[in-house]
Amino acid sequence: MIRIITDSVASIPKEEAARIGVEIVTLYVHHNGVEYADADLDLDEFYSGIAEMVDDIPTTSQPSQHAFESAFEEAAQAGDEVLGVFISSKFSGSFDGAIRAARAVQSRNIGFKCILMDSLSNGYDQAWPIYDAVDKRDAGGTLEDCAAAVWTGITCTRWLFSPETLTFLRKGGRIGGAAALLGNAIKLVPILTVVDGAAETFAKVRTRKKALDRMVQKLKEDISLHGLKRLAVHYIGDKAPALEWAKSVIWPLVGHETPVLPVSPVLGVHVGPAVGLAYECNSPIEGKLTVPYDEYIFAMGV
Repeated sequence: MIRIITDSVASIPKEEAARIGVEIVTLYVHHNGVEYADADLDLDEFYSGIAEMVDDIPTTSQPSQHAFESAFEEAAQAGDEVLGVFISSKFSGSFDGAIRAARAVQSRNIGFKCILMDSLSNGYDQAWPIYDAVDKRDAGGTLEDCAAAVWTGITCTRWLFSPETLTFLRKGGRIGGAAALLGNAIKLVPILTVVDGAAETFAKVRTRKKALDRMVQKLKEDISLHGLKRLAVHYIGDKAPALEWAKSVIWPLVGHETPVLPVSPVLGVHVGPAVGLAYECNSPIEGKLTVPYDEYIFAMGV
């Protein structure tokens, strides 16, 4: 059997992960002296207090070595193969931790077979390629087939999201103070994306409405060129604006309802209130990857 394992930053709800047969290894959020398992949080409840966190932004941490080893050891003992897909190594050390754990498990279980992949993203931009692997696995594909499906999926996805304010990014050290001050003063609203596994500015506009319109424009362009396979509306903070945007703009555009899901707090606490899109097209999207993928995949026993 092929076990597909990812981390909580993929933002797949627990019930959905169980439905599609994906195991989740959690990252952690630390706030006011309390450690929270990202995978177990009620995200809407957690995000209800995000505005008050701006002066005391929570910290985050990756899964422990023990957590990865436990997941891999259980698979090895059962004689199963593992496909692991994890948050971009530009954002977290989780991928490297998974590799160390896999090596430790193989030292005790000769013949353990796994392929670990850096998703080069997060949120449902990380999750959609996992769905491709699930489809391939459920259709009887091999471990190598499933990994190839992930790789293809990575090239076909895009994530666009726009924070309401630059304050969280500034206080978290993601942008300089002067840039944040200027942006807030003139209502400069960035649209962020992921390229080669790192966050980049896709565009800067003057108002929140223009940011939403620009994301929709890009979605339309991508659908026109590449078709649409899957889409989710993502949010950080209050769900209501994201749901309203989905109902009034996104669902009519794509012709059906799509998931409206909170982003993992491991990401959300560094960005602050935001809304965005994570979608997968039917063919590769230009500009998503510009580097060879070899260094972002680890195979053992294959």
